[in-house]
Amino acid sequence: MAGYEVFGEEERQAINEIFDLNGGVIFAHGFDAMRNGIYRVREFEAAFAKKIGSNYGQAVSSGTAAIKVALQALGAGPGDEVITQAYTFVATVEAIIETGATPIIVDINDTLNMDPEAFEAAITKKTKVVVPVHMMGEGADMDPIMKIAQKNNIFVMEDAAQALGASYKGSRLGTIGDVGAFSTDSGKTLNTGEGGVILTNNQKIYHRARGFHDHGHEYSDELGRGEEGAICSGFNYRMTEIHGAIGLAQLKKLDMIIKCQRSNKAKLMEGLTSLKLPFRNSLDPKGDIGDTIVFFMPDRDSTSRFVAKMRDKGLGTKNLPDAIRWHFSKHWQHLLKNHPIYRGNLDDVWQKSADILECSVALPVGVLMEDQKIENIITTLKSF
Repeated sequence: MAGYEVFGEEERQAINEIFDLNGGVIFAHGFDAMRNGIYRVREFEAAFAKKIGSNYGQAVSSGTAAIKVALQALGAGPGDEVITQAYTFVATVEAIIETGATPIIVDINDTLNMDPEAFEAAITKKTKVVVPVHMMGEGADMDPIMKIAQKNNIFVMEDAAQALGASYKGSRLGTIGDVGAFSTDSGKTLNTGEGGVILTNNQKIYHRARGFHDHGHEYSDELGRGEEGAICSGFNYRMTEIHGAIGLAQLKKLDMIIKCQRSNKAKLMEGLTSLKLPFRNSLDPKGDIGDTIVFFMPDRDSTSRFVAKMRDKGLGTKNLPDAIRWHFSKHWQHLLKNHPIYRGNLDDVWQKSADILECSVALPVGVLMEDQKIENIITTLKSF
């Protein structure tokens, strides 16, 4: 389910090397005379971009920061509208609001990702960016989303926080749109504790992201940090050398993590097909990283009863329904109350999404699940 499962000696050694090789400099910039040419954050950015298949990578302090910095790099701000989906982690909408833009939240479909028709219907003259979110390791329907966006001159910012390493029709998620945002926190496929990465093939977008994440610095090739100018306003969303070093160690394990997850998911799916429940619609099963299995119950009451039995047997869920409050916009009155279009009761705003999400059960798939544990899960669920 996440890189924390394989967090160990390699990460410990990566941290120790910072002190053994460069005198303990944990700032990503400067201190050139002390650090012996070691810049772990810069190495991590380059390795991450190469691994996923993008020209430029910018590491930041969190996945939330990655979304905000990416949106800032695209020019989103007051007066703009940014379209995203009703099922996502709350950070996606928080980041949109932080830029000053208005979040326009649309329904999902049975992929549990953005409904392209809902996206198209929400477009106005103010629409600046669309943010499809690739939830729980599987991609949104990017072909129609890209077509609609290009037709309407809208930027595409992929929120791939939960889909590192996943692909859609042969293209890695996070590299299809204008920019992609990833998370490397402790619950994600690659674990640096906290952290995020922005990917893009556009040099101008990259330079704006790099500047905004670091107080506007221009990153001059001729002048030092204290003398160089600024290319934009900015803030501090920098990653530390410790996180960069851990990221490099974890990145070497990414293929193994995904391989194990996919294998374990396949075993679980094989055992659960006899339940004859509808499963999440996967647009590209080969591109799925195997993070989660989602199946749908007939109604909300049967969903509640089924999940209660799971809890009694010590089986957990992932996001649905255990953390739905943080992943479904219906519950974000605290965040949306200041926007006129969302004032009032949100219970009926995204009814299509509610009908899907509130009848969904998400079963997490581990990296290190033994065959006996997989068999126990299958047997237990069948017994219900």
